[in-house]
Amino acid sequence: MQIGPYTLPNPVFVAPMAGVTDRPFRQLCRAFGAGYAVSEMVTSRPDLWASLKTSRRANHEGEPGPIAVQIAGTEAQMMADAARYNIDRGAQIIDINMGCPAKKVCNKWAGSALMQDEPLALEIISAVVEAALPHGVPVTLKMRTGWCETEKNALALALAAQDAGVQMVTVHGRTREQGYKGQAEYHTVAAVKAALQIPVVANGDIDSPEKARDVLRSTGADAVMVGRAAQGSPWIFREIVHFLATGEHLATPLVAEVRRALLGHLQDHYGLYGEYTGVRSARKHIGWYVRALPGGEAFRDHMNTLDSAAQQLAAVSAYLDGLASQMDRLPAPRAQAALETWQ
Repeated sequence: MQIGPYTLPNPVFVAPMAGVTDRPFRQLCRAFGAGYAVSEMVTSRPDLWASLKTSRRANHEGEPGPIAVQIAGTEAQMMADAARYNIDRGAQIIDINMGCPAKKVCNKWAGSALMQDEPLALEIISAVVEAALPHGVPVTLKMRTGWCETEKNALALALAAQDAGVQMVTVHGRTREQGYKGQAEYHTVAAVKAALQIPVVANGDIDSPEKARDVLRSTGADAVMVGRAAQGSPWIFREIVHFLATGEHLATPLVAEVRRALLGHLQDHYGLYGEYTGVRSARKHIGWYVRALPGGEAFRDHMNTLDSAAQQLAAVSAYLDGLASQMDRLPAPRAQAALETWQ
């Protein structure tokens, strides 16, 4: 798997997710086997570049390369400037966001809303490619299948993006109208892959090794991108990579390994956000880790009452120590009655 000059170790990527894929989470996913990670989307508005929120999202200290930064916006020149700004701060790959379905993004005609205006979308793509080219920085594109069921234009936009110099396209198998509801479809991903010469990545509902294998087979995609399934289960990347290589399942993680990973994640999280914000924003991550574990719901409710890093770390340690006294490994995922199929 190649993006410009960068050879990636495997075709299993972590998706950019606002409020989730900050530097600590990206590094954790990479440590658990993700072959590639893209930052949370960074605004193209220059008046916000100095804000604390944007500076945290643009923080790549100690992060292994290639460093990929996703930018979002509605004006070609502003997006080009944002590409240059992030390249100057270490970005080695620039990803254009045309996939975010959030209302607060789409209401400003950014994210997946740009798919409704192909001329503007192409103008932005061309401007970003032109800005990145002198630096030797590849540009990639993440998008949806279209705005709604009757307006699916991913194929047309992907072809135009390829002609403009984009070096990889990721397609989430839902329209903007769907948000994250229903099931992702992969026909559109397959059609895009069949028509393009550049790498194509399939995204949407990749939540198990079997699903990753089946999506790769059915679409012919070069890689899969995992989003929500990695929340609280970052080891899903090594599970998928191992399964794709061997056809066999890895054992579930040891409770002791999960304890080390979660406590290390929390320490990195506090380091980036500071104690006050870090403790509060870490609650969702802790909740994801414990949601399917014995006593997880009660522990999450208790943990949400704690206000200091020391209390949070102590509570997590005690909970997982108690779990380790009952079992060596995490419980196996619930068996599915039947694998999903796609027409």
